[in-house]
Amino acid sequence: MAQNNVRTGQPEDFMRIQDLFYLCLSKWYWFVISLGITLSVAILYVLVTPPVYMRSAALLIKDESKGQSLSGEVGGSFSDLGLFQANTNVNNELISLQSPAIMLDVVNRLRLDVAYHTDGAFYRKVLYGQDLPVSVSFADLQDNESVSFTLRLLDEENVELSDFIREGEELEETSVMTCKLRELVTTPVGKLTIDPTPYFQGAFAQPIYVSRSGLYGTLSAYSGNLSVALSDEKSTVINLSIKDVSVRRAEDILNTLISVYNENWVKDKNQIAISTSMFINDRLGVIEGELGSVDENISTYKSENLLPDVQAASSLYLAQSSETNSRILTLNTQLSMARYIRNYLTNASSKNQLLPANSGLESTNIEHQISEYNTTQLQRNNLVANSSERNPLVMDLDHSLQAMRTAIISSIDNLVVTLNTQISTLRQSEKQTTARIAANPSQAKYLLSVERQQKVKESLYLFLLQKREENELSQAFTAYNTRLITPPTGNMLPIAPVKKNILLVAFALGLLIPVVILFMLENMNTTIRRRKDIERLTIPFVGEIPLSYRAKKGFFRRKKEEKAIIVVKEKSRNVINEAFRVVRTNLEFMMGKDAHSKVIMVSSLNPGSGKTFITMNLSTSLAVKSKKVLAIDMDLRRASLSDYIHSPKCGISDYLSGQVPDYSSIIVKGETIAGLDVIPVGTIPPNPTELLFSERFATLLEQLRMEYDYIFIDCPPVEIVADASIINKYSDLTLFIIRAGLLDRNLLADVEKFHTERKYGNMSLILNGTDGGGNRYGYKYGYHYGYAGYTKEE
Repeated sequence: MAQNNVRTGQPEDFMRIQDLFYLCLSKWYWFVISLGITLSVAILYVLVTPPVYMRSAALLIKDESKGQSLSGEVGGSFSDLGLFQANTNVNNELISLQSPAIMLDVVNRLRLDVAYHTDGAFYRKVLYGQDLPVSVSFADLQDNESVSFTLRLLDEENVELSDFIREGEELEETSVMTCKLRELVTTPVGKLTIDPTPYFQGAFAQPIYVSRSGLYGTLSAYSGNLSVALSDEKSTVINLSIKDVSVRRAEDILNTLISVYNENWVKDKNQIAISTSMFINDRLGVIEGELGSVDENISTYKSENLLPDVQAASSLYLAQSSETNSRILTLNTQLSMARYIRNYLTNASSKNQLLPANSGLESTNIEHQISEYNTTQLQRNNLVANSSERNPLVMDLDHSLQAMRTAIISSIDNLVVTLNTQISTLRQSEKQTTARIAANPSQAKYLLSVERQQKVKESLYLFLLQKREENELSQAFTAYNTRLITPPTGNMLPIAPVKKNILLVAFALGLLIPVVILFMLENMNTTIRRRKDIERLTIPFVGEIPLSYRAKKGFFRRKKEEKAIIVVKEKSRNVINEAFRVVRTNLEFMMGKDAHSKVIMVSSLNPGSGKTFITMNLSTSLAVKSKKVLAIDMDLRRASLSDYIHSPKCGISDYLSGQVPDYSSIIVKGETIAGLDVIPVGTIPPNPTELLFSERFATLLEQLRMEYDYIFIDCPPVEIVADASIINKYSDLTLFIIRAGLLDRNLLADVEKFHTERKYGNMSLILNGTDGGGNRYGYKYGYHYGYAGYTKEE
């Protein structure tokens, strides 16, 4: 016997994943509808959303390494003096390309603040470039004013304007007006001129929607769509990309952006050159005056002191001294460079670095050694980049490089010794020349100092003249600091909307939404839905009946078949027949093998629980086993069981009221099902309860017990009327029907109370209408194993 006398506590608050899965299977059509809706919305979104394209360009900043300065021609002119530095930086140029000032110039040049659209199949199509027949120029609008209107080209000269809007508000001053091309016309949105473009071909079939956005709003929109980034952290290549609904417009924006940047860079560079030129001219004027003054002093002094011979001697000594000093300076320079190279070679951190080429050492042997060392070092570094330092070839080159370093150090040591010797000799010669000059008269010393001033100023004057010419040349031949590596290009397929992703998201939502809804509905549903919801009751459980195949059909089909409530068939093996066989077996077990007739009362807590359905089919299930079964319709108010036999006019109410003396005349013998007889209600009585108190009813049941093996009494719901309580004292067993999806779980306490208070004798439960057909959700206890494939009638 399938019964549960153990209290298992409160039912679960949330359904299990397995239950949710079976519920989703049972509601498969929800998913079909949901997928249809979400995919339709996704397709509609794809159709009505203008495609967005991306165009990209690669721009090389002429810089030897990222972050290092780029010294231009002008800045380099005075870098040795520390006067001017025309340096740029790759990161600075990255920011410069994204500056609002450059984008504002682009917007103004391309007139991007005025947009043109026309009607498309699903959305308004952008008109730009070759697609645009006319352009509109606004004469008196402020930068941040936004206006729009509709333009229609009537013919080659006339244009119709309408639908004027300013700052989002429609203007009603002039609904429709006509004007001519190329003429300044006053409109509700201000003065404007409509000019034909080179692609103008007369009348245009579609209206053109002209919209002028605020300048800074347009600037913000296009700046937001622009992306500027370094291609690589170690490179000076900048990648520029922009998203737009117009491919041609995106390409024009990138090209114009690069042009504006180059022009600004040249302008800044020329500004430096102009400032440099002004500085040079000022200095030339000052030095020219000072040089003239020195020349005048020398001439006057010689005239006054008559010193032409002293001058010649002094000149000779000065020439020797100058030459000696120049030679000492040169040798000291070479000595410093030789020591620097030697320290560089002995420094461990520069082991794998290249040596400075063209170092200025007057030693062809050392320069040749350095050249060979750099060549070998490059080979070694290339091998390491493609393999590792453990490569045998790399190790051989390391040995060669070590030997070269030793040889270069030895050569440099020899050179240092030689240079020190030469410097010592020259300094001794300089002392002798100085001594000779010191022996001259004071006039010679004075002339020497003055002539030195003359030479210094003369050298500076010539230097400035040379730099002025270089500055003029650099200003005349200015080159950009960029090189366009990749012109604006891109895929012709749009980057948005991404149809595949949108359809995938729509498909996922189409599957997810029904799951969420079903989950929420199931958890908010407080009615009894399955066996586990009543397991906490101590009432014996006879079995559960799944929904019949007919009950799952549509409303109109159910109406036609509502009288055909017999679903039990003798040889059928579908789920519902097996369910009634289980109930029948449990019922026989509970009733025992007593030969005395069993009177079974069938009732429920609320109407619509399926009492009549259970009564007729359970009676049929017993009748097919050659049992004599009688079904009595004691629902004297509704007479639902009587409908099965077409509601005869004579029934138990007539017998109990004394209108029919013989009870055998009210029994309707089984015709389609042998062994199953029915007593209908007959005439609906005005006082059903009084009839049940009649002695004829008790006598009738005693007589019927002698004739039938099982007597089923279809009673009205308990607690609604007193009929069930009256009939209960004549019954041997009470089958209490709970309809899945109808009875609230909060009422289970009342059902349990009926049992504990023994209000109804031998009370047992049947769970009716579980959703067990076709997917096994809610019907997986006891008898679905082996019969899950038989959900339809055979």
